[in-house]
Order: sequence, then C-alpha cells, then structure tokens
Amino acid sequence: MAIEIALTMVVIAVAFCWPRLGSEWFSRIERAFGRLARRRGLSVAFVGASALLLRLAILPLCPIPHPFVPDDFSFLLASDTFASGRLTNPTPAMWVHFESIHVTMNPTYMSMYFPSTGLILAASKVLLGNPWYGILFANALMCAAICWMLQAWLPPTWALLGGILAVLRLGLFSYWINTYSGGGAIAALGGALVLGALPRLMKAARLRDGMLLALGIVLLVTTRPYEGFLLCAPVAFVLGHWVFFGKNRPTIAILIRRAAAPLALIIAAGAWISYYDYRAFGNPFTLPYTVNRSTYAVAPYYVWQSQRPEPVYRHAALWNFYHHNELTAFEKIHRPSGFIPETLIKAIRGILFFSGIALLVPLIMLKRVLLDRRIRFLVLCVFVLAAGMLIEIFLIPHYLSPFTAAFYAIGLQAMRHLRLWRPGALPVGMTLTRLIVTVCFVLGGLRLFAEPLNLRFVEWPASEWSGVWYGPGHFGTERANIEARLEQLPGKQLVLVRYSPEHNPIDEWVYNSANIDGSKVIWAREMNAVDDRELINYYKDRKVWLVQPDKQPADVSPYPVPDLKAVATIR
Repeated sequence: MAIEIALTMVVIAVAFCWPRLGSEWFSRIERAFGRLARRRGLSVAFVGASALLLRLAILPLCPIPHPFVPDDFSFLLASDTFASGRLTNPTPAMWVHFESIHVTMNPTYMSMYFPSTGLILAASKVLLGNPWYGILFANALMCAAICWMLQAWLPPTWALLGGILAVLRLGLFSYWINTYSGGGAIAALGGALVLGALPRLMKAARLRDGMLLALGIVLLVTTRPYEGFLLCAPVAFVLGHWVFFGKNRPTIAILIRRAAAPLALIIAAGAWISYYDYRAFGNPFTLPYTVNRSTYAVAPYYVWQSQRPEPVYRHAALWNFYHHNELTAFEKIHRPSGFIPETLIKAIRGILFFSGIALLVPLIMLKRVLLDRRIRFLVLCVFVLAAGMLIEIFLIPHYLSPFTAAFYAIGLQAMRHLRLWRPGALPVGMTLTRLIVTVCFVLGGLRLFAEPLNLRFVEWPASEWSGVWYGPGHFGTERANIEARLEQLPGKQLVLVRYSPEHNPIDEWVYNSANIDGSKVIWAREMNAVDDRELINYYKDRKVWLVQPDKQPADVSPYPVPDLKAVATIR
C-alpha cells in the first residue's frame, strides 16, 4: 500500500507539473487500443483469454494454491461430493472427530455453502483433473463478462479498459483466483450478466439477452443470494416499468415468447436447489447456511438480531472461531457507539479491495458521476447495496461481488469525466488518467516479482486490502506436504491433530474428502483419552499419527495410543 500511495502521489504531481508528458506515445497506444475496442466480440474474447493465459503463464511464480482456510476445505468437500455423483454424504460414524468450520455434519455430511462453486470445482476435477482450473475459468469468464457488461453502458474503448483493469485487479493475484473460495468470481459473473443483459433486453427484447439475464440470476441465487437480491430488486423494478409503461415495450405475444425460456430456466434452478436442500439438509425450504449456523454460530448475520445461545462446542478451535472471530465483530457493531466506526471500516475494506489507492483518484469527479444520466441506474444499485450492507454484521470483499461490474462502470465514468478536466486549459485530467492506468500495470509487475524484490505486505486474510494482491505462497504447504508423505506410506493412515491454545482457527488442518472411510489419509481432531481410543479402535487397520501444526516446523510423530487400563479407569 505504501508503494501504491507513493506512486499515486508522484502521478498527481507529474500530471500537474508536466501535463503533456508522453502525450504522443500515449496517443499511439490509445489509437491501437481503440481499433481493438471497436470490435466488441473480439474485445470480450481478448479480455477473457488474457485473464486465462496470463494466470497460466505466471504459474511458475504463483503456483496452483493449496487449501488452507475453512472456506477452501468446505468448497472442496462439495466438489468431491458432486464429482462422486452424489448431492451429499451420510454422516460419518465418528463425526465428532471430523467437525470443522463451515462443514455440516448432521443431518448429512456436506459443505454449508450454496452449491454453484462446488459444482464448478467438481466439473473441473472430473474434466481437467484439478478443481482449481474451475476457479481459473470462472475468473476468466468474469473478466470477459465485465467487459461485455460495460459495452452496454459505456463507449467500447472504456469497456475494454474496464475489462483489462479487472484482469489486473482481480484476475491474477486476488484471493478470488488464488483460493478455492470462488464465489466472488462466480457471483461477479452473475451480476455482470444481469447488468449487461438489462439494457440490451430493453432495447431489442432478444431471447439471447433474456437467457443471459436468467443465467445471471441463477448464478447469484446459488452463490450470494442476499446480495444478489439487492441487485435483482432494482433490475426487476426497471424491467417491470418497461414492460408496462415503456415506449418500446414489446407486444404481449412477443413478451410471452421471449420470457418463457428464461423463466423456465429460473424455475428449474429453483426446483433443483429445493431438491438439493431436501437431500442435504432435510427440508426443501431449509437453505444452505441455516443448519450449520444454528448448530455452531452465536453471532447473527444482521444488526437487529440478538446473540444466539451458545451451543456445546466439542473443540476449542470451533469455539475460538465462533467466539473470537465472529462474536467480537458482532459485539463491536451491535453497540450504538461502535455501529458508525465499524460501518466505515466495512466500507473502506470494500473500496480498497476493488479500487486500491490509484483508482480512487477519479472519484474527485464523483459529483459529476452522480448527476450523469448514463449510469444513474447503476449508482442507484450501489445505493441499494449500501443500504443492505448497513444491516449486515460481516463484510468480506466477495460479499460485494455481484456489484463488481457496477463498481467498474461508475469508476470508469468518473475516469471519463477526469480525462476531460482541463484546469488552466491544460490537459491535466488526460495525463492523470493515463498515468493512473500505468500505475495499475506497474503494480501488477511489482506483485509478480514481489519475492525476488523482497517486497512484503500484510497477508490476506489478515488484511482485506492485500486480498487483491494475494498469492498462494506458503499457505497450506505444510499440511499438503505432510499429507503427500503419508499418502506414499504403505497401508492406510489416521492423523490426529493437536492445536496449541494460540492456534489461529483460520489455519485449518482437519479436512477430509467426501468418503472419509475410503480415504488413504484421514484427518481427525484429538479430543480426550476415551474418545481418541474409540476412534483408533474404529479405524484399527490404520497407522495412527499425531500432527502438531503450531510447532515450527509442524511436528509429525507416531501417536501415543492411550493405555487400555488407563482408559478403563477413566470410564
């Protein structure tokens, strides 16, 4: 952040002191850029291919990530389940030892999340052999869809620029691409489809645009339904007004023909998610999240709700997460004195993730943007989002992902106004705009070579801002290396994990595949002598290991099996 602040200050100074710096060189680039931008379909394909190929090209420096946060493991459980041809899994016999954050054990063993991310990871696992490629393709489609959406709201040159900025800011280093928590990219893709299809549908009432709108709604419902509703509500209002009062509204017959297939897609998706809820959670009206949150959580999601009664926690790591991580945040924002500062912190987190420092500069034109009729609807959508976020306790940047394309459209429109700014009849705004974009490219290059350059920054998830420059690095490597070594040993293995009292619950090690009993290596939580002996007896055909992740390096040793006489005495 210090580097970005310094570069931004230099850019501002240069723009005012030498407003015609590099004008000829930038003009040549912009002419070539404009020729590509006028070919709209090619521009969309270029952005998507850039996100895909550039991320593959930097794999030697930024390799395929290892899972390390609870969300990663939860989504990978869903992926493994779907790839195995099942919607969920029976509760394992020794499930108490396998409890983990964001994983539901009863009435079935499954991820607590909505299923879209798990389905995409599963398809990638089956077709390409690695679930991460599903995240990669989702991010590439997201960047392409943002460009496509922007073409409906802005001139084509600015739409292409927006797509390229999305690649730089989100598609290469952000945690949306470098973890398995791919809901950010998928929801952003859904939001871009909805906002891109809306003006096209109102202009020509084509079936294709209606289907893309419906597909976007389905992606939002199956990833981020609350924030998706905040986006779809104003879209539905505008569509309704157009259908009943629009000057170019289609006839009833045409409307029925155009709407039948999109509505069928939405209804089919709703029926499927209800069936999935029935199989996974026992009731078609019990949504994902509900069972897990009622089982483990004490902090609610919304500010008007009261703290829940504390459940029975069988593991300290779960207590630490739901109390220290979640309840602390709830208590801060639930107090009248803490609501305003905590809300401001949430807003800053979101803004810094999507814009950083350099892209904040065009917002000096925010007043003009708010008065701009071209994107007035998108500004309204963001106001709806802000109202919705006021009542929500937690905010991680991917919560805002359905509005990603709207953020880019507003920022680019501010940049367009900035480009025309000529204080003292000098092209200060044009030079400032050009140099801001240059800074984004420079930051991408610096992040790529951060380790050789010995650049350090606060790592995500400790800092939401750095989540945009997040690289997999060392995260999850110790667990992955230990598991790989155990996989190579003859026979089956059982690992009991012992955390220290200071263990960070975000750094999760107890994760298993969908078929626990059929796994070569099983990870379990150490409990007490009686319960541990029961677990070991159940898996008596396995070699038992003790792993202590909080030692440096993580310690692996044969497990000291509790003495039978001591266990009998305890009983």
